[in-house]
Amino acid sequence: MNSLRGMYTIWYRDLLRVWRDKIRMVTSLAFPLLFLIVFGSGLSGTMGMLAPGVDFSKFMFPGIIAMTVLMTSFTSGVSVVWDREFGFLKEVLVAPVSRVAVAAGKTLGGATVALIQGTLILLFAPIFGVMLSPEILLKLLPVMFLVACALSAMGIFLASRIKSMEAHQAVMQLLMFPMIFLSGVFFPVNNLPPWMNILVKINPATYGVDPIRQLVLGAQPATSLGIIIFGHTMSIGDDLIVVAAFGVVMVILAMWSFSTQE
Repeated sequence: MNSLRGMYTIWYRDLLRVWRDKIRMVTSLAFPLLFLIVFGSGLSGTMGMLAPGVDFSKFMFPGIIAMTVLMTSFTSGVSVVWDREFGFLKEVLVAPVSRVAVAAGKTLGGATVALIQGTLILLFAPIFGVMLSPEILLKLLPVMFLVACALSAMGIFLASRIKSMEAHQAVMQLLMFPMIFLSGVFFPVNNLPPWMNILVKINPATYGVDPIRQLVLGAQPATSLGIIIFGHTMSIGDDLIVVAAFGVVMVILAMWSFSTQE
């Protein structure tokens, strides 16, 4: 019971911190919308139709949703580094709460914030000509949350091994932007040069972007733009299995990392 209460408290604290930081909430929405407006609308006429009924703006929209979830969840580990620098993490670790609960609470907190941010981006779908039915929305939310949990666990694990804010920012930039640019957010992942094709296929973020795009655009147009591995086109279920497996590994590593903290 203490572990569940501690997990809930850590989860609630991370949500409360974001809610009180209005500037962070606004800028986290402005950044992906800027990409959509500048790249999506600006290059839509030049790129033409990427699939039947799918121009570049529509293609980018689910990618931007995924990017928002990925960036928000991946950078959620900054709270761990912040708490360490101000001594709060030490107080948490000496409290009568399982360190597994601490890692789980941090992961769920980051994933919930990422889900909220991604859901807010969905509100702009009609502006970019994307129609989302209630059924699609009900399918999207758990997919987004699973992706957020996996990337949040990765961010928490990395942050638990980093000692300063400066080092955390450098590591996040070094890892996050290549993961985003090589995940298919801005371009289809088929017909790539061999070296880039390998990087895209081993990038876990790729398998988070693809199911969101398949749900938003529909199976038929999204499949022609999707991931092909050894001649097999990845379905939503295939993608989610990869994401879930990656998430389990990251959660275990995050829990192990917290259990070894002094």
